[in-house]
Amino acid sequence: MSGNKFNSAQDNNDNNVPQVNILAQYIKDLSFENPNAPAVYQWQTQPHIEVQFNIGTQAMAQDVYEVALKIDVSAKTDDGIVFHIELVYSGLFAIKNVPADQIQPFLYIEAPRILFPFVRRILADCVRDGNFPPLMLEPLDFAALYMQQAEQQDMLSNAEPAGQA
Repeated sequence: MSGNKFNSAQDNNDNNVPQVNILAQYIKDLSFENPNAPAVYQWQTQPHIEVQFNIGTQAMAQDVYEVALKIDVSAKTDDGIVFHIELVYSGLFAIKNVPADQIQPFLYIEAPRILFPFVRRILADCVRDGNFPPLMLEPLDFAALYMQQAEQQDMLSNAEPAGQA
């Protein structure tokens, strides 16, 4: 009987342990444009590559959140567009027993860090399949991006309204 009490106490402690699970990962949207093919393969100029990155989160159910990484990559030369990629790669995360003040940092730092290697591979494969050298994005410091965004939000919320001294 004492064994049952111990097991029940252990089960109760396990119910309070923070838990994060990846339920799914998926491409939500993918577009690769090569508008100047086949002429683009004759261009000699090295393209200028611009990468824009955004993170979106959304509660899907109780304790379930979707994190979406949106990446927009444009490669251009003076001759025109070399290629353009838009990718939205998402993950569903189950988060239980995590303090409320730690959920947002997880969704904007740790979840993107988990998803990023898959995003990087998909982009590299798309560019390679378009007959260009693979695009290998450098790893991103999601913690620094989160802190920078938080500082900007603090500055905006602490700014005085126009016309007041």
